[in-house]
Amino acid sequence: MLTQQRKHYILDSLKKEGRVVAKTLATELGLSEDTIRRDLRELAKEGLLQRVHGGALPASSALADFTTRQTIASDGKLAIARAAATLIQSGQIVILDGGTTTVQVARQLPKTLAATVVTHSPSIAIELVNHPAIDVVLIGGKLFKHSVVTVGAAALEALSHIHADMYFMGLTGIHPDIGLTTGDLEEAHMKKALSQHAAETIVLASHEKLGVASAYVITPVSQVSTLIVEHNTAQELLTPYEKFDLDIIRA
Repeated sequence: MLTQQRKHYILDSLKKEGRVVAKTLATELGLSEDTIRRDLRELAKEGLLQRVHGGALPASSALADFTTRQTIASDGKLAIARAAATLIQSGQIVILDGGTTTVQVARQLPKTLAATVVTHSPSIAIELVNHPAIDVVLIGGKLFKHSVVTVGAAALEALSHIHADMYFMGLTGIHPDIGLTTGDLEEAHMKKALSQHAAETIVLASHEKLGVASAYVITPVSQVSTLIVEHNTAQELLTPYEKFDLDIIRA
């Protein structure tokens, strides 16, 4: 079997099964595991899958920079943002993650809402300038330009003084086995810390982020309180998460 034929077979198996195991593929194709691992490395370099121990998972397609993602204002993203905004009550302290969906959450908050919003996203802080009853706490630090959020030691130190009611997390992938993932190591550390400083973590996940993985793990799915998805998300994408003690909201 030619290299391209093997790669097509691997990607087809990944699409059907949601995961591939190098040893199993080697047996099915009558090849060495070294050959399969080489194919997986090359496919990972092309961004077509995410390698994990023993095999591979589907790669997240949500790794474009913030400016590019801003141009994709899908109805699903807006619906998720509206559902998230309804969960915020007056008097609460909430953390809004960086990202295009969470920017939409900020836009959906009523002007009469009296709450405190903590964020490491300058974009979200600017969105809330004209909300007179919302106190905005902007966490400073090193600006990670890809996502337009602050990260690093200074950001983590500022966060250490905060205990929030809810944290609305954006990410690039959520997988029942691997957990919540993103494409940058420092951002993964920051998201984990944000989650640890809130009583509840609420994940905002459009369908393309379900069942896929990126390189850096934030936290296990067991740490999630609520998962908000599009109303028409296929049930087979959600079934793997029903074993966890979390609420699933179809927006």
